[in-house]
Amino acid sequence: MGVAIRTAGEDDRETVVRVLDAAFQDDPVSTWVFPGAEYRRRTHHRLMAAFTDAVLAEGRVDLTEDDSACALWLPMPAEAHDDGDDGPARVREAVDPDNERVELIARLTAGVHPSGRAHEYLWMIGVAPERQGEGLGTALIGSVLDRCDREGTPAYLEASSARSFGLYERLGFTLTGRPLDLPYEGPRMWPMWREPRPAAR
Repeated sequence: MGVAIRTAGEDDRETVVRVLDAAFQDDPVSTWVFPGAEYRRRTHHRLMAAFTDAVLAEGRVDLTEDDSACALWLPMPAEAHDDGDDGPARVREAVDPDNERVELIARLTAGVHPSGRAHEYLWMIGVAPERQGEGLGTALIGSVLDRCDREGTPAYLEASSARSFGLYERLGFTLTGRPLDLPYEGPRMWPMWREPRPAAR
């Protein structure tokens, strides 16, 4: 039986934030940005809310019908938009002004993001912890990758764990450039690119 997926709207904002917050509590990058379990429980959801608001405004959020998993996609133009380079600083101010890592992670990932070709950017994908391993993430990604293949559009993401890196490899993504090693003895991220696949004959 397939996974039912719908496009989320503003009414789904709190659901999306809740799913992302739960899904990334133990993620290596989230634990680096928000060190300490109690601090992360108090603060992490604000960053997930900022991400959700940005994608609801400019991209697309896919949500499983049972509200257990979501994917945040942004269409990226061939040339990156320059907003004066103060976007990461604004996010930090809104989310956690005393935490430089909120701003730093945004600047570092922007620095490795490829430009020159329009593509779909998988900003985040989250699955409720109790539902992980059921194929929900693969279904969410696959629905967009099928469209990318039909339209001849590449896709891009940054894997934040070795486990997700393996999943994305199976879906046709390959490492682009070098892995990103976060400072202060932080974890590794993997920028990954996927060329559209030709239609089967």
